[in-house]
Amino acid sequence: MALRIGNSTERKRNMEKFTRLLFLSALAFLLVAAGSIACKKGVEEQLGVRENIIEFEGVAKIGIGKYLYVPEMQGFDIIVQGQVDSGDASALVDKEVRGSGEFSPERPSILLANSIDVKEAGRSWRNVFTKTEEVVLDDYLDLEARDGFEMLEGLSFDKTDVWEGKERGKVYGMLEKETVTEGDEQKDVYTIVVVNDKNEEVGRILVDSITDSALYYVKKLRLFEKFWFYLTIKETVPFRTRVSTSKLFHADVLFSGLF
Repeated sequence: MALRIGNSTERKRNMEKFTRLLFLSALAFLLVAAGSIACKKGVEEQLGVRENIIEFEGVAKIGIGKYLYVPEMQGFDIIVQGQVDSGDASALVDKEVRGSGEFSPERPSILLANSIDVKEAGRSWRNVFTKTEEVVLDDYLDLEARDGFEMLEGLSFDKTDVWEGKERGKVYGMLEKETVTEGDEQKDVYTIVVVNDKNEEVGRILVDSITDSALYYVKKLRLFEKFWFYLTIKETVPFRTRVSTSKLFHADVLFSGLF
């Protein structure tokens, strides 16, 4: 009987030790985890501002107005607000550039350039741009803004009610460019060839003006032939012209994109 009691007491003591050890181990794990989380949060808070600054380097391939495309910066459109030397972003095309820009979660595809350097012939770098003014994106339409444009369905020369009485709309098609001479000057004239879901031409829209952002995205996405065009709708073309040329109305192009 005494032996059984002794064995029982020993098992009880071992169980108590195991329970205490398990409790202490769990407590230690929780303390370490809490410390790691606090440490990570502290580092993130310290780096919060710096994390929004992104450096870039590469060869600029597209520059229109304030919009700059550097293929090495996949996923970003670089905005250069202000003069680049004595011009705009087009002065940087085919040049090796480096710089830094500010990233904003509200516009995840936009990088607002703070400074840009160009590599000179002697392999040295020369600063050509430093941001000194607030960025103005008055010709950029985000997804929320694009949702406010009604699709102009059923376009035809004899269905003016599709577009008349509407201030804006969107169409899907191709952008055609023609260079014409007016006096001693040449200028580019644009027309949108609108297609339906069967890829059939249903009409043409005369472009009176087009924003830098619209031209930039058409050129950047050159592997695609067709885009969505976001329009301010203007006057209707005369009936005889609509019948003979399929040109339906005039419009200002505000933006273009794949969606």
